[in-house]
Amino acid sequence: MTLPVKNEEYNSKEYWNQRYAQESADGVTFDWFKSYSDLAPLIYDLIPDRSSRILMLGCGNSNLSEEMWKDGFKNIVNIDYSPTVIEQMSRRNPEMEWHEMDVRDLQFGDNTFDIAIDKGTMDAMMTTKGDVWDPPQQVIDDCTKEVDEALRVIRKGGSFIYITFGQPHFRRRFLTRRNTTLEIKQLGEAFHYYLYIVQT
Repeated sequence: MTLPVKNEEYNSKEYWNQRYAQESADGVTFDWFKSYSDLAPLIYDLIPDRSSRILMLGCGNSNLSEEMWKDGFKNIVNIDYSPTVIEQMSRRNPEMEWHEMDVRDLQFGDNTFDIAIDKGTMDAMMTTKGDVWDPPQQVIDDCTKEVDEALRVIRKGGSFIYITFGQPHFRRRFLTRRNTTLEIKQLGEAFHYYLYIVQT
């Protein structure tokens, strides 16, 4: 795995293209936080209908979409702003949709999806150097745009699901919207992670 010299490189397309090219050469995939086998019971509760149209935000080279597909979720659309990883993943799993796209500017119509899932993508946008208690305007703008766009493309009654180590006092501000509900679940034992569910 190609680790960045500085954390803020996680917010760089160049870093991700380089990393995905190296990981592909090494035959490596990577899942942030938890694997699908860990998350499956939560997924079953959150997405009871396997025909739901699901948008994977910042898919990277995670196995999540592939494992969900094998488990019967056959309507998954994957996006990432790295052309390198989209090309790799579309070759590996041609049965699914793969699009080079920025989560801050989704090229889909309103009310297109039932579910949008972010598993660590927003976290990468928060690595810009600055005070976590008073984030730089770039972080605020990027995270706000992602959530605004996700909620725009989700139909009424759908959900934006966000999985992260980020604690509520750092994330709530980006996920609270009028006419939506926000549910927060703390998961794990030794190392806590969080599940945020914004329902439209």
